[in-house]
Amino acid sequence: MAKPLTKAQIASTLADKVGIAKKQAVQVLDLLAELAYKNAKNTFTLPGIGKLVLVNRKARMGRNPATGEEIKIPAKKVVKFRVAKAAKDAILK
Repeated sequence: MAKPLTKAQIASTLADKVGIAKKQAVQVLDLLAELAYKNAKNTFTLPGIGKLVLVNRKARMGRNPATGEEIKIPAKKVVKFRVAKAAKDAILK
């Protein structure tokens, strides 16, 4: 299995394809991440890739696997990434 791309490799590829400096490509990636962090509460969409959504999980009963004891898991907010249909179709071809 191939290794995942690093931030530097992604920035280098972007810089080559778009015709900008690698430093500018790194700034674009950093800005995109910052924008996603700030707007995830309202749903942040990357067209063609997917979206970040904030989901409220309900409180539930769980089980400690070591002892079998039932425990109460409190409600909490979690961030999820939902993959776009276009991305699924392109990846699973």
